Amino acid sequence: MEVDVQLSVGTKRIIRVFPRRTNATPRDGLVRFGLPTIFDEADEVHISVTFTYDLPKAEELAVQWGVVAPVWMGGPATGQRSEEFIPGKYLKKGYVITSRGCPNMCWFCLVWRREGREIRELEIKDGWNVLDDNILACSESHIRKVFQMLKRQPKPIEFTGGLEAALLEGWHIDLLLDLKIKQMFFAYDAPDDLEPLRVVAKMLKDAGIIRATSHCARCYVLAGYPNDTIGGAEKRLTDVAKLGMMPYIMLYRNEAGEFRRDWRVFRWQWSRPQVIASMIKELVIKSC
Repeated sequence: MEVDVQLSVGTKRIIRVFPRRTNATPRDGLVRFGLPTIFDEADEVHISVTFTYDLPKAEELAVQWGVVAPVWMGGPATGQRSEEFIPGKYLKKGYVITSRGCPNMCWFCLVWRREGREIRELEIKDGWNVLDDNILACSESHIRKVFQMLKRQPKPIEFTGGLEAALLEGWHIDLLLDLKIKQMFFAYDAPDDLEPLRVVAKMLKDAGIIRATSHCARCYVLAGYPNDTIGGAEKRLTDVAKLGMMPYIMLYRNEAGEFRRDWRVFRWQWSRPQVIASMIKELVIKSC
């Protein structure tokens, strides 16, 4: 179990409540995932909401937890602008955010609407899983300082926030080679993303980062959005696999968190790492 972070947020005892448990939620003694009990005591209760479709449940929790202490609700789903990052407060130990905002204006993304299009570089805290909205859009000085921080971490590094292929340059590759990388994600959200992915895949192969036996290079592939087809999505996923990257399907959801049943089945078919890894290996061998 993680150490309580109550001292890092002042002298107040703050219980943090989450509508759902994910890989990123903290696990310390002041975290809750449901209704309060008679043993819960706090000066404040913070309800953190990541997904818009969890807002109804979060509002219900706010009412229930109001009998314990004053309730504050926040998180990406609320549309509130985020400020400084405090390790372990709303994300599990090891997850780190060093910047906010994104210069892109992707139609499906709320980041630029919530955080702004100008990158705000934050004080760099320790962690090994980088969740920045667009770390490569930061200044070179900031990026180099982040990588210096990552070099001293006790665990392999993850870039689950994603790396924008169109911004990746040779000096970034040099920095990546200095790290022991567990996984790094790119994205295939629109047709224009494919060519930058091809360029990046070649750079990673030439540097020895992408190999037939290694799947640290992965790619989020958006699917199931309005007017998308299963055939089109399958082609995008296969195109990513041909590049030597592990495709990771991301199903588009409406505000209620809903998607069609046929897309659910399709996602399951593309969520079996062993099958996908075998396919990638075969595609890479054929391309040699």
